[in-house]
Amino acid sequence: MIGIKNHVKCLLNTLSRSGIRQRVSLTCALLCLLSSCIDKHSVGLRIYVTNEASGDLSVIDGRTHRVIHTAPLGKRPRGIQVLDDKIYVALSGSPFAPPGIDESTLPPPDRTADGIGVYDIQRNRLVKVMPAGSDPEQFAVHRAATRLYVANEDAGTVSVLDLNTGLITATIPVGEEPEGVSLSPKGDFIYATSENNGEVFLISTATNSVSKTLKVGRRPRSVVFLLDGSKAYVSEENGGSVSVINAVKQEVVSKIQLGDERTVKPMGLVLSPGGKRLYVTTGRYGKLFVIDTENDRILTSFPVGQRPWGIGISPDGRYVYTANGPSNDVSVVDVQENRVVTKVHVGDRPWGIAVVP
Repeated sequence: MIGIKNHVKCLLNTLSRSGIRQRVSLTCALLCLLSSCIDKHSVGLRIYVTNEASGDLSVIDGRTHRVIHTAPLGKRPRGIQVLDDKIYVALSGSPFAPPGIDESTLPPPDRTADGIGVYDIQRNRLVKVMPAGSDPEQFAVHRAATRLYVANEDAGTVSVLDLNTGLITATIPVGEEPEGVSLSPKGDFIYATSENNGEVFLISTATNSVSKTLKVGRRPRSVVFLLDGSKAYVSEENGGSVSVINAVKQEVVSKIQLGDERTVKPMGLVLSPGGKRLYVTTGRYGKLFVIDTENDRILTSFPVGQRPWGIGISPDGRYVYTANGPSNDVSVVDVQENRVVTKVHVGDRPWGIAVVP
């Protein structure tokens, strides 16, 4: 910005010494310069996408739906969350391990690559990496307490990371392969899914300990809460379903079956801004499901891309964004018209999405 101010000052000084014709010419030049500066430096809506295989972050302009920046992050960036002017990203040195693979054949993990990367939105770059336990995958931000709750997939734990000190203050044992982590609207509980156990672990943020465990469907992935904290939804990859939890009574009350569990693979979840619609990605099934949260019924489903996983939504609720791993792109979905508007090519194996107004 200093360079811009100097250019403007120079032009204004020149204008003061010029004749009328020169003034007109230089005024036009000044307006063009200011216009280009506004276009270049205005922020607007941005969609941030972690690319697991290429180890970087794609930044998509929400107006043009084009990638405007790509920044290196580290190994296997996956979970992504926003807090103020920072983006936090889970980085992992664990080798890629497709389902059913013999883990003895895999190379050893690089534990030095594990951590939570901190990306500065204003500077458009990674500024530091904080320890977060081994193999972090997804996490939740506790804004009031300035803490992150991080799922450590290979260790079966949730690490509590203090953002002020950059230190782990607690390690909480949960089930095998924890993944989805979500904070209740009141901030009093963390819900963490255990893929292998088929359970959700309820962690008290006051004591940083497990207070209750709920049995859900097979291979639970993600969790979201309604804004009023009355219900939570859990996607179940191997059940083809979404479990509904009464978050006040802390009990599972119903299940929404999306289809055949052999083909429909519920993954990512996002709510509309008002919480009336729940959007569910379905992995290799390739469709986006829309659920009415008032009666927990399926409204519609339609194709959006190849193996959609990570998901985000625009602040006005008009567009949903899905990360499509095999095709290396992000679908921009108009959920008023239930159709894909465009697909944006990003890095290799896009995984997570965060939307910044």
